[in-house]
Amino acid sequence: MRIAIPVTKGLLDAHFGHCSAFAFIDVDTQEKQVLTTRIVDAPPHVPGLLPGWLAKQGANLVLAGGMGNKAIQLLKDQGMDVLVGVPASDPESLALDYLKGEIGPGLNVCDH
Repeated sequence: MRIAIPVTKGLLDAHFGHCSAFAFIDVDTQEKQVLTTRIVDAPPHVPGLLPGWLAKQGANLVLAGGMGNKAIQLLKDQGMDVLVGVPASDPESLALDYLKGEIGPGLNVCDH
């Protein structure tokens, strides 16, 4: 599984579409461990661009602090699962917490 997490300065960025980069974390869901992590600069902020770009990067799941409803639907249309309301932390810790079932949906900090 490949998890995509929007980041700025090494931590989850609460605003999905305005992050400076994405952490792509390949995980072993059986062993509940991180296999690889790579940080990729985010493309320019253009409405509707990120879902296709993330799909091309091989993402299966997006962990985000906040995201608009349209973006959530566009990601799901690309075959990705989306979890919003994730707390600000470093990407690998978030991925491990997700694998352990220690984070779930929280308050979506985005209202558009």
